[in-house]
Amino acid sequence: MSITKQKITPCLWFDTEAEDAAKFYCSVFENAKINSISHYGKEGFEIHGRPAGSVMAVEFEIEGQKFVGLDGGPHFKFDEAVSFQIHCKTQDEVDYFWSKLSEGGQEGPCGWLKDRYGLSWQVVPDVLLKMLMDADHQKSQRVAKAFLQMKKFDIAALERAYGG
Repeated sequence: MSITKQKITPCLWFDTEAEDAAKFYCSVFENAKINSISHYGKEGFEIHGRPAGSVMAVEFEIEGQKFVGLDGGPHFKFDEAVSFQIHCKTQDEVDYFWSKLSEGGQEGPCGWLKDRYGLSWQVVPDVLLKMLMDADHQKSQRVAKAFLQMKKFDIAALERAYGG
């Protein structure tokens, strides 16, 4: 198993789905790959309780960001306190990532969703931050009112709200 050279690497705790999740994420993102997979051995069984040969960890990379998926058992679950933002230039990108990541998961408000593994994502158009940071308070408030009523972001609707 290669050891990542990043200073900080997100470690995602799965029950038994780390390899499946890594393959799924690598299928969704164009610039993604699995770097290595390690397996449990007989050593430490009395502590980890995992069968020898089962997946222990998967190191994968999405858009240059390295992750480790750990099959550690059912002890911990993902929640919305941590999410990953996907910054999108176009509505087609928003639609693509929303569709792929929410399949088998759950759509949430304001660009948030949970994927089939329970991991939270935010699919956000780049233009949204610019609109919300506008010095014209009325414009930014119209945009905020519009996006607070959305699940998946609609760039055209945000632009209409921005324009008044």
